[in-house]
Amino acid sequence: MRLETRAPGKINVCLFLGPPRADGRHELVSVMQSVTLADRLRLEELDGDGGAAPSDLVDCPGVEGPNLVATAIERFRQATRWDGGAVRISIDKRLPVAAGMAGGSADAAAALRLLARAAQIEDPELLHEIAIGLGADVPAQVLPGRVLATGAGEVIERIPGVTRYGVLVVPSESGAQLSTPDVFREADRLGLPRAAQGLQQALDAVRDGLPDLPDALCVNELQPAALSLLPALEDTLRRVQEAGADVAMVSGSGPTVLGLFHDRAAAKAARDAHFPGCKVAKPVGPHGGEVLAA
Repeated sequence: MRLETRAPGKINVCLFLGPPRADGRHELVSVMQSVTLADRLRLEELDGDGGAAPSDLVDCPGVEGPNLVATAIERFRQATRWDGGAVRISIDKRLPVAAGMAGGSADAAAALRLLARAAQIEDPELLHEIAIGLGADVPAQVLPGRVLATGAGEVIERIPGVTRYGVLVVPSESGAQLSTPDVFREADRLGLPRAAQGLQQALDAVRDGLPDLPDALCVNELQPAALSLLPALEDTLRRVQEAGADVAMVSGSGPTVLGLFHDRAAAKAARDAHFPGCKVAKPVGPHGGEVLAA
């Protein structure tokens, strides 16, 4: 058996930051949109060699350290009691690593889709519960598309259609990375989180603006923390804005910078003229995470 799927990265069209919770995560209000820039995952069954039964494997060339996909496999087996044979999940990385586009979370969500298909389990609520335990960005990506995320990201409301932008994706030109926990800690140090009442006001404004938010609501309240840790991003934001973006913002916890263009052709023109080698992505819906037989 061989199965394949894509793991679309996500952008936060808006991200409003609320107070920290007892579990260490922060309350937030965010419209998240999956995009065509995506990793690719393949699941294959592992054959035994007559000795000890093989263990599940994750193969992700070029990425060192623990991989959330391995945890996703373990949690899936625990939650479903699936006793299928050992599998290898191979990841072809296309998304920048530690770049604020939730690439690791996208991979974990894609792994859950592959495992559910392999196990012939159709239980979206169960996959959602597993995803909550894997991280704040994972639940929104179990089924790609556009969502309104609240809580710490685990409360998901699907928004029909897709966000109407061409998305210029400008990774950190210095190769610098930002740790998401570090950015949240810096946000706390700077006093950026809203009180509960302020977060509710943001939620009300976002609901009133959906499905397509006005540019004034396309803000990232983690951005000042990312800029504090990596001031060079100020110059990238300025250049993206000067290239014609309707909105220029840090993606999630950074350090990738996004240019949102109402005219997708203008996004490509800006890339060609000012950011050669960068990507222009389009929003995608649930079909972006379809599982196919390889």
